[in-house]
Amino acid sequence: MENMETAGRLELLGEKIWSASRDELYLGMRFLDVALNSFVFQMDGEISPFGTDGAVLYFHPRQLGGLYRQNRILVNRGYLHMVYHCIFRHLWKLYPAGNGCPLDGKKCSREDARQDRVEDGNLPDAGTRLWNLSCDIAVEHLIDGNYHRSVRLSRSLLRRETYRKLEADGHTLHAERIFRQLSAWNLDEKGLAKLEQEFYVDDHCRWANHRPEQNPDTDSSLQKKWQDIDEQMETDLETFSKEASEKNGDLLGQLKIGNREKHDYRSFLKKFSVLREEVGVDTESFDYTFYSYGLSLYGNMPLIEPQETKEVIKVEEFAVVIDTSMSCSGELVRRFLEETYDVLSQNESFFRKINVHIIQCDEAVRSDVKISSEKDLQEYMDSLTLYGEGGTDFRPAFAYVDEMLRKGEFTDLRGLIYFTDGYGIYPQKVPGYQTAFVFMQEDYQDADVPAWAIKLVVV
Repeated sequence: MENMETAGRLELLGEKIWSASRDELYLGMRFLDVALNSFVFQMDGEISPFGTDGAVLYFHPRQLGGLYRQNRILVNRGYLHMVYHCIFRHLWKLYPAGNGCPLDGKKCSREDARQDRVEDGNLPDAGTRLWNLSCDIAVEHLIDGNYHRSVRLSRSLLRRETYRKLEADGHTLHAERIFRQLSAWNLDEKGLAKLEQEFYVDDHCRWANHRPEQNPDTDSSLQKKWQDIDEQMETDLETFSKEASEKNGDLLGQLKIGNREKHDYRSFLKKFSVLREEVGVDTESFDYTFYSYGLSLYGNMPLIEPQETKEVIKVEEFAVVIDTSMSCSGELVRRFLEETYDVLSQNESFFRKINVHIIQCDEAVRSDVKISSEKDLQEYMDSLTLYGEGGTDFRPAFAYVDEMLRKGEFTDLRGLIYFTDGYGIYPQKVPGYQTAFVFMQEDYQDADVPAWAIKLVVV
């Protein structure tokens, strides 16, 4: 009975601590109202020091009390840390496969498995560890960029140096990008453990409950709830809470990236396909039974002949424009062309005659190569040279394509695909063909993309 009373008092004390933390965060960040109030609190002596599954905030009573006595800002940061994990749906994601993580397949040691709270026979692989670390760095980077007194703490030298290296390329630091960067660092066990210790805040042991490969019955409604909160926060920060947005680091940038719909470029290219007849035997509609019967009955007179034409859906005619300005790296351009080549080099993607123009343009059109066959495309890729590296102006490319239409270079232009990073001057006039701006990086700047154009983030 006494133990039950003690446990009850500890749980009540923990709830009071979390409620005080929630109220203090709310006073400085009112746009987080719904998110902060989305948890119920529950004591759990197996968690260290606290963690969440998206619905319940679990806490170890003595560890939580110790942090609060040490500095209540640590509790505030822990609360906000878990809120950000949920907003960006880290709980429902696996680490990005195939990114060349040097530790893939390796198991972590028992000493460094604290973040996963698993038994000795089920230690996490290093890829999962790196993903957990990436999620923690992403949200800690946001909190460290927050100017509210309720979460402000001085940064350690290791933390400052880690941020400096990750910020070097100037892109928004979301978990997926951090994972790719950390993978490229080739961290050894000591370096990985050191970063884990620096950025460890909450226990991720409850995350696995929501991953489909471990729990097929995972509740998708909870994930949808946090996605709705995310989208509402983005709208709020862009409209009513612009001042708050400026005080919360790059929170709005991360929200925009998380809410963008991503597409498969291969599927997208089919939108530029057209139904045509092509000479060739249509084996699918040919019945060999009647053909054989006629030969047996009349000798050499079949009752049915195979159709000499068939309907096929294949790429026929479109333009690809490559932004070769200084803001677009050669690596991104090559990646885009490789994706395009990979789709077009499949035989079923070609008519016997095609008319694809690959145009390079920065502030002016620098080159135009006509592709009429798979051989032409292969030769173009083998001898690819990028011209430009000036400023970015999208208008010359559209003017150039319009001129080609007037000269009869295109007879049935299905559309124009413009690969870019989003920085540049867009045309004001709506073209007479479908246009898509394709972005191969997630944190492109799209504020000025005209409404008549398709905005496509390629996975």
